[in-house]
Amino acid sequence: MGNRLSKLYTRTGDDGTSGLSGGARVAKNHERMNAMGSVDELNSAIGLMICKLEDQELKALYIGIQHDLFNIGGEISMPGHSFIKDSKIDQLEAEIDAYNECVKPLKDFILPGGSEAAAICHMARAIARRAERDVVSLHQLEPVNDTTRIYLNRLSDLLFVSARIINLKLGQEDVLWKKELA
Repeated sequence: MGNRLSKLYTRTGDDGTSGLSGGARVAKNHERMNAMGSVDELNSAIGLMICKLEDQELKALYIGIQHDLFNIGGEISMPGHSFIKDSKIDQLEAEIDAYNECVKPLKDFILPGGSEAAAICHMARAIARRAERDVVSLHQLEPVNDTTRIYLNRLSDLLFVSARIINLKLGQEDVLWKKELA
């Protein structure tokens, strides 16, 4: 691959538009750009989470997910293209099931927290939910692959159970929501 990012500013976006991979330009606040931005923000939050993880298995899992999210961003930037296969959803579901068997069943809601890494994981989960909403909003205007939407939905579930796993491995309790304090 050549030197694709040799110049960081191009001034082409100064008019409030951004270029898509195929060369088309859309407004920076277009639903497509919102979806791409949320997926990018999710990828960044996962990167921060990875920096705080001690567990090598979780690190490897989420580095792979970062690559998937980069591909999803590319897919959103190239209408009509699909990079995420159904097998990726199957992998997420297998991870969710495996991790969920390791934690106690929930009887109460939990709040983001416990450990710093788990709190960041919960933040990434919330961003994943927003990314999913933004992709659904885009889909209402222009078709988006079902697999992409489903992937983001499953990823938020994986991030939820991962936060619980992180706390468990660090010996931290999940922070339970207490109705009487509300």
